Amino acid sequence: MSLAFDDFGRPFIILREQESKSRLRGLDAHKANVAAGKAVARSLRTSLGPKGMDKILQSPDGDVTITNDGATILEQMDVDNQIAKLMVELSRSQDYEIGDGTTGVVVLAGSLLEQAEKLLERGIHPIRIAEGYEMASKIAFDHLEHISTRFEFTAANIEPLVQTCMTTLSSKIVNRCKRMLAEIAVRAVLAVADLERKDVNLDLIKVEGKVGGKLEDTELIYGIAVDKDMSHPQMPKRIEDANIAILTCPFEPPKPKTKHKVDIDTVEKFQTMRGQEQKCFDEMVQKCKDVGATLVICQWGFDDEANHLLMQRNLPAVRWVGGVELELIAIATGGRIVPRFQELTPDKLGQAGLVREKSFGTTKDRMLCIERCANSRAVTIFIRGGNKMIIEEAKRSIHDALCVARNLIRNNSIVYGGGSAEISCSVAVEAAADRYAGAEQYAIRSFADALDGIPLALAENSGLPPIDTLTAVKSQQIQENNPYCGIDCNDVGTNDMREQHVFETLIGKQQQILLATQVVKMILKIDDVITPSEF
Repeated sequence: MSLAFDDFGRPFIILREQESKSRLRGLDAHKANVAAGKAVARSLRTSLGPKGMDKILQSPDGDVTITNDGATILEQMDVDNQIAKLMVELSRSQDYEIGDGTTGVVVLAGSLLEQAEKLLERGIHPIRIAEGYEMASKIAFDHLEHISTRFEFTAANIEPLVQTCMTTLSSKIVNRCKRMLAEIAVRAVLAVADLERKDVNLDLIKVEGKVGGKLEDTELIYGIAVDKDMSHPQMPKRIEDANIAILTCPFEPPKPKTKHKVDIDTVEKFQTMRGQEQKCFDEMVQKCKDVGATLVICQWGFDDEANHLLMQRNLPAVRWVGGVELELIAIATGGRIVPRFQELTPDKLGQAGLVREKSFGTTKDRMLCIERCANSRAVTIFIRGGNKMIIEEAKRSIHDALCVARNLIRNNSIVYGGGSAEISCSVAVEAAADRYAGAEQYAIRSFADALDGIPLALAENSGLPPIDTLTAVKSQQIQENNPYCGIDCNDVGTNDMREQHVFETLIGKQQQILLATQVVKMILKIDDVITPSEF
């Protein structure tokens, strides 16, 4: 620890309890930080691309997650190091903003740190490296814009959107059904999209899963699926042209707000009270019938007497429906949520073309599907799978595909995948390095080398010789002046990603480069790490 001296030459301590703190300074701090960042990137590197490996993560309470989604892996890894936490944040921000490319962004940041370490050992100042990286990221960002192509699609021609979603799904466990799932994701996004404003509200897409069946049984329901069934087994299981009353008030006699006590000492009094209750139930059910409701969806429960009465009056009902589902049903059917029976009017009812109860296999599991709604801008993707882990992973994969489709509707520019965009940017950055004088030139060249880290990892994970494959593709790009040559991960026999239909969104790629550069700059600027030492 360094000491400071006052005017009289007496030493005094700046840090409180400094003997109980450990401290890393200068180059040691830089190296420790870089090592922590690289360690996180190395653990994700094997999960990149269509042939990437999956990770199994066990939570403290024994829940097992199998995934190769970068954001999920880092979210569940119990990371202790401060710099490693920055990498977790990096992946999370890519997930929130773009929804896809969470593994690639961490691998890129790891490559940049690896190159920065070599420059630090050569004695180049970290600030000069950070500035060089910033310049290089601008070159790469502009070059991506230059090599991107626009994808024209309409509500009738959704093939371009489906192809891009298939690229996203090809690196997931669910890739054997990628065509079907991509189509479902695109149809769901187009159902809720406002194409004029280029806006998509993903909250209107509900993703539900049920264990059983196979992945191919996954379906898109143009409406809402609720994990409930009719309150009475003898109520009709299928209602066409339903008028739905959406209630947040329970089917029970009103309770006084104050504390109260009722003394019943004779049979007559009990009969009177019971008659009053029955009259109250009668009025409630009659009120629903009078406004023309043919189905009641209630947030609360109701007792057997009300249930029996509803059955007798031929008014099907569903109870204990959650608040979020109630809101989605109201949006889909165009109904209003009614808090009191007195406020129930015909114009507050929701309309649905079909309400049906769906049962599964030999289990007693049932689900209610509300379809052909008045306002079909709320949809449900219903996933089936062999076990809980497959369903959870399918949900994460579908989320990524939905985000990609949304990004394409917002901005329909794409770049080609398979590492082709990174190799092309690397060539462009390398060529631009000569125009810069000073130490930044080294950093810009290192940035170009770091960009090669993604295609190298793709080739490695696909079982190809990484360096040979990368150099062959790079020379092909330069000779043919074709920025669409990438790594042939699936062994199709061509390196041209246009023929393989491997696309990625332009904004996703640009975001990756910007985020990775920002985080690496931040890590390089740290030269002093003070931590409380462990006892």
